[in-house]
Amino acid sequence: MAQFVELWVYLSASPLFGLTATLVVYVLAQAAYARLGHAPWANPVLWSVVCIGAVLLATRLPYPTYFAGAQFIHFLLGPAVVALGWPLWQRRAELRARWGRLLLAALAGGGAASATAVALGRALDLPADVVLSMAPKSVTAPVAMGVAQAIGGIPALAAVFAVLTGLVGALSGKYLFDGLRIARDPTGWRARGFALGTAAHGIGAARALQVDADAGAYAGLALGLQVVLASLLIPLAFRWL
Repeated sequence: MAQFVELWVYLSASPLFGLTATLVVYVLAQAAYARLGHAPWANPVLWSVVCIGAVLLATRLPYPTYFAGAQFIHFLLGPAVVALGWPLWQRRAELRARWGRLLLAALAGGGAASATAVALGRALDLPADVVLSMAPKSVTAPVAMGVAQAIGGIPALAAVFAVLTGLVGALSGKYLFDGLRIARDPTGWRARGFALGTAAHGIGAARALQVDADAGAYAGLALGLQVVLASLLIPLAFRWL
């Protein structure tokens, strides 16, 4: 027992702990996800967050200590997002043919996501800075933080809302699309993917890629469009208001 305690003290104080814990937990969660037939409720991102959060709480390990190692994986988020451009390049001809409709859909979806979040926050009489932090909830977390800061919100809280939104979208998307009877044909997969990328950004796009190649490509496109549109339009909208 004493040797285990010494080992834990050593690992918890080393950047190696954050890196190792993240990799081990995610690999196990991904294996369980595959074994369960990619059931939405078994999303590996969700269970990785839950498990690592539980360990940090149980051991009272400071988050900065954990992130000192996990930041090496965090760095790969940028290249991973850029890699979503490859499926789009493969479908560049059809995207050129549909760019007008896709842009209108992105504007409508992003506007609805932001407006409903703000309306809900005001209906619940939340503090103004919390409401402003909810506005970019459907944009990927790093961009949501920048947008929230620009309009007077709380960047850290905006990141929390963005992650929660992505997880909810990845968990509920399949059931919602099935309930709306959106077909599982090429056209339907494109619609599902674009909607998931619009509402649930990177986490939703990752889920779409696991289900269908077309869905993943259009989810990546929607993610990119929301990043650009939200960065430009949300600060302008709140400045006018």
